[in-house]
This record gives sequence, structure tokens and C-alpha cells, in this order.
Amino acid sequence: MRVLLVEDDAAIADSVSSLLTSKGYVVDWTRRGEPVANSVGRDQYDAVILDVGLPGIDGFEVLRRVRKDGNAVPVLILTARDAIDDRVHGLELGADDYLVKPFALVELLARVRALSRRKQAIVDRKLTHGPLVLDRDSRRAWLANKPVEVSAREWTLLEYLLTSKEKVASKEQLRQAVSGWDDDLSDNAIEVYVSRLRGKLEPGGIRIRTVRGFGYMLEEPG
Repeated sequence: MRVLLVEDDAAIADSVSSLLTSKGYVVDWTRRGEPVANSVGRDQYDAVILDVGLPGIDGFEVLRRVRKDGNAVPVLILTARDAIDDRVHGLELGADDYLVKPFALVELLARVRALSRRKQAIVDRKLTHGPLVLDRDSRRAWLANKPVEVSAREWTLLEYLLTSKEKVASKEQLRQAVSGWDDDLSDNAIEVYVSRLRGKLEPGGIRIRTVRGFGYMLEEPG
């Protein structure tokens, strides 16, 4: 699960990031709203936590730009403005939920989980590729009806390859899928994860092909 946190208060951002990371989320953090529309258009996020009172353009303008681009990523607004008009304005712009500061971290976590569940409800819960099956609810994988043990990052990489199995996935796309902005993950690390997956999948006939100069893709099961 990947979340984009847009918050200029470092103390709040650190608390929220620490909580979500401890619960298994990958969290990207930015203090400013200007790059957000491009970020959510480029990367796959399960939710955006968006503060209204940002330097430069405020959260309402960020939200307007995101929805103008046709992006339906779930957005939770954080606001110190308790006025009903502000809350209504955010919802009318396309926010999915809001939370008034100060807030309890456990409530924020519950709301993020609810938004994530809404998004996940509209995607396939099981991904298949020949004899390979990934169950997104249990986060388990099977190959020819036998369980396959994969690490968290191997799971995320494999899930990304399966959701884009007709396309070539670049090393940069895979690096972004398995890491947050603060992680210093190299292309060599991606090669290691791909090599480990190959060792686990190829005995069952699932092959990850290297497209030189571009990246990786799953071959059609033979």
C-alpha cells in the first residue's frame, strides 16, 4: 500500500509517516502542493493525505488540479479549518474524506484504511498468470497450487509485473513500486529481487524476460 503525504508541518508529517510505515504502508512525503498532480499521475497511490494549509498553492487548488486531470485516487483532507463551508468546499472539489486538526493518529489510520479498501474493492482481488495466482487479500502466492514464499518487496514487484504483464516494466518503475522516496534503492537491488523471483517461479514455468535497455516483463505461460 502506497500513500502520498502532502504536509508542510514536519512534526505532523513525521508522526503520520512513522505510524503508516509501521503498519506496512510505503509513504512518500512532500511539503508543497505544486508537484502533486504530476506525482499521482505518474505513480500508483492507494491514497493521498492532503493538508489544506500549504505554502504556495493550498490543498484545495491541489485537489482541483488532481481531479481536473481525471485522477480518482482517494484523497483525505487534513484541515485546521473547522468551518462547515471549508469542509463542504473540499468535498465538492472531490475529496473522499476529511479530518480536522488536531486529530488522533488512530483515527487517521482508520480513515486511510477505509479509503484504501474502497479503492481495492474495484480492482481484481486475485491476479493469475498461467499456474501463478496472487491473492491480494491474504497477500499470498501459489504456483501450480503450491504456496510460494516471497518477501514483501518481492511480492510488490511481482504484483506490479502482473498488473502490467502486457507491457515492459522499467527498472525505475519497479524501483518506485517497491520503495518510498526516502529509500536509496539501486538498479542492482532490483536485479537481485528479479533474480530471486526467477529462482522461485521458473521451476513452475513462469519466466520474467529481460528486455535489454528497457526493463522486464512476464512471458506468456508456455
